[in-house]
Amino acid sequence: MDLEWMAWTTPTASFFTIIALLLAGYTLWGVLSPSLPRKGLLPMATTRGDRLFLGLVGSAFIHLGWLGLTDASVWFAVGMSLLFMLFIARWG
Repeated sequence: MDLEWMAWTTPTASFFTIIALLLAGYTLWGVLSPSLPRKGLLPMATTRGDRLFLGLVGSAFIHLGWLGLTDASVWFAVGMSLLFMLFIARWG
């Protein structure tokens, strides 16, 4: 896949592809099985969609921090974001 017209790297394209797939999947899941708010480790009751949003915002900050503080591969930030998303989805 030629992504040079946008100066994107494969990890960046993968990150946004994952976000698009998550949004599509959660939309379908929400239509088929509506979510009820529940209280987890977060200080407020959240639905699946709320936890997805919070996980995506947190993942964006993880990536921005990673890019601003290190010169290492972005794949490490992707891994940390996935772990963060799983944590928020399960216990958030």
